[in-house]
Amino acid sequence: METLPHEKGFHVSWDQLHRDARALAWRLDGHGPDDGAWRAVIAITRGGMAPAMIVARELDIRLVDTISVKSYNHQTQSAPQVIKAPAADVIGDGTGVLVIDDLVDTGRTLEVVREYMPKAHVATVYAKPMGRPMVDTFITEVSQDTWIFFPWDMALQYVEPYRGK
Repeated sequence: METLPHEKGFHVSWDQLHRDARALAWRLDGHGPDDGAWRAVIAITRGGMAPAMIVARELDIRLVDTISVKSYNHQTQSAPQVIKAPAADVIGDGTGVLVIDDLVDTGRTLEVVREYMPKAHVATVYAKPMGRPMVDTFITEVSQDTWIFFPWDMALQYVEPYRGK
């Protein structure tokens, strides 16, 4: 029998994402190069924006920017390319910069990001085994074949019981 997407799915609520992003901030606290502090947070759009905001708040980091990497055209994966980079004068080589994303899957996006900021500290809330080597810090690992359902991709609706009516 074929596995349905929701059967190998990991559903993340807003509350869970908030708790996990705060846990990420606590793990990063005091580990920056400037007496434990970090200079800036760079969110990888779009999924990294919510956790980056939480990390920036928890660690009192006021300098926040984004990097946008496009690797999908609808559902077709292509070579990742940066379509919006953070301000060069802000990031330099990435020293003291936290790069935040929701998830590392294969690591292809982070390879491109690391080219822009080779000395940045990359942190994700969730990690899959193929992408783990690209991440310095993460909170939860899931299997490669798990699909993570993030709260911004979902809506509340009635679900038919497993046994039917």
